[in-house]
Amino acid sequence: MKPLRLLLPVAVVTALVIACNKDNDTTTDLRIRLTDNPYNATEVNVDIQQVRVNLQDDSSGWVNLETRKGIYNLLDFQNGIDTLIAQSTVPTGRVKEVRFVLGSQNSIKIDNKVYPLTIPSGSESGLKIKLNKQLNAHVDSLVIDFDAALSILQEGTGDYKLKPVLKIK
Repeated sequence: MKPLRLLLPVAVVTALVIACNKDNDTTTDLRIRLTDNPYNATEVNVDIQQVRVNLQDDSSGWVNLETRKGIYNLLDFQNGIDTLIAQSTVPTGRVKEVRFVLGSQNSIKIDNKVYPLTIPSGSESGLKIKLNKQLNAHVDSLVIDFDAALSILQEGTGDYKLKPVLKIK
């Protein structure tokens, strides 16, 4: 009778551990990190207000991540340095798209002069990266390379436009 008394608590604990592990396999702690390649400017400031991911093939799968809103100097994140800009627990599955919603405080500093960076439709619809990445269960990260060298265009008027080139590393 004693072996049966010991077996029952062991079976209950085992069942609870298996149930908890199954729950953990259905979510992922997704982390979005930002990095950049070198660029010939003193600062390239991007005003990140929101990071969103789409986990569906249609518009019903958008999830707003817990975003560290702020102005990020892309040039601070070069040569293997990155920074965490958003993180949330999301259903484990495929990420179809990442979207950055930017504010209006985007600028570039060259030779100690600050110029506004205008973004055609960037603050309205956001900057989008299409992908088809299967998330790992538990924890996964996406490192976004915001390539300043390819993203900044100087117009004949001297104005600067930001036409972001974003890549997954």
